[in-house]
Amino acid sequence: MQRNDTHDDVLDKIRALYLELGAHDGFGELRVEIRLLRRGQKEIILHCGKQYRYVVDFEPNQAA
Repeated sequence: MQRNDTHDDVLDKIRALYLELGAHDGFGELRVEIRLLRRGQKEIILHCGKQYRYVVDFEPNQAA
């Protein structure tokens, strides 16, 4: 069963990862990948050592 993620979930995780990388004493990388899915959804994958995957609802041409 798939949970319903929100854009706020994604933004909260990006913020947490950004702060974690900033506090890290060394090199870090954060990459965001967005894929279009069917049924009005997008998959957002955050790469930061691990991958954090979210599926969010969207409407085309909708600004967040």
